[in-house]
Amino acid sequence: MAKVNKLAPGVAETMRLDRFLALASGLSRAQVRPLIKRGAVQVDGQRIRDLAFKVSTDQLVLLSDNPVSLRAPVYLMLNKPAGVVSATEDAEHQTLIDLLPDALRAGVHPAGRLDLDATGLVLLTDDGQWSHRVTSPKRLCSKRYRVELADPLSVAACEAAREQFAQGIMLRGETKLTLPAELIVDSPTQMQILVTEGRYHQVKRMFAAIGNKVVRLHREQIGALVLDADLEPGQFRPLSAAEIAQF
Repeated sequence: MAKVNKLAPGVAETMRLDRFLALASGLSRAQVRPLIKRGAVQVDGQRIRDLAFKVSTDQLVLLSDNPVSLRAPVYLMLNKPAGVVSATEDAEHQTLIDLLPDALRAGVHPAGRLDLDATGLVLLTDDGQWSHRVTSPKRLCSKRYRVELADPLSVAACEAAREQFAQGIMLRGETKLTLPAELIVDSPTQMQILVTEGRYHQVKRMFAAIGNKVVRLHREQIGALVLDADLEPGQFRPLSAAEIAQF
């Protein structure tokens, strides 16, 4: 299970008091502002009622006499099971956030998504800038999927599909071709595909465009980061510093 760490000693950042408390407590800014105004917050022993007061992350901050501090940013890889929604909340289905312990949930969101019935590698973080680097279309971050098809493809059909995907294919309802994708054929029904886009249901729609249906979709890789083989469905682990730096 991932461990929650505080910021390393000596590493300080300055920010507004209301923002600091929202990040440190898991409350919204709307919730922390009245607490500040009524004097429930102390910084280094001084009671502060100014929402915009600049506080450093190495100062002692008390909220209702309880110390609060920022944890280190969260970066996780998770092996998504089928039936789990790539979202922070959902009224009908279990979400990725529901798979995390309470201590890790505040502010964490998926960096990208997988379909409800798809499985495999998902990245989770509370670092919005890092998440943007992972998901920004301009970065052309490659993603590798394993695909099982409903109908086997002949050798000729496999070669035709490989050429179509490499050239770009027009999806139903779209006006632009997909970017070039690489198709690797493991068997007549088992394929690997590498794409650099994240259009809605893209992989399924690409195979639908050549007259086939995806019955299983599993993501194994994002960029250079490969899903840890030791992670069972629903399990997660923190990323290493080297893995974080890949993005």
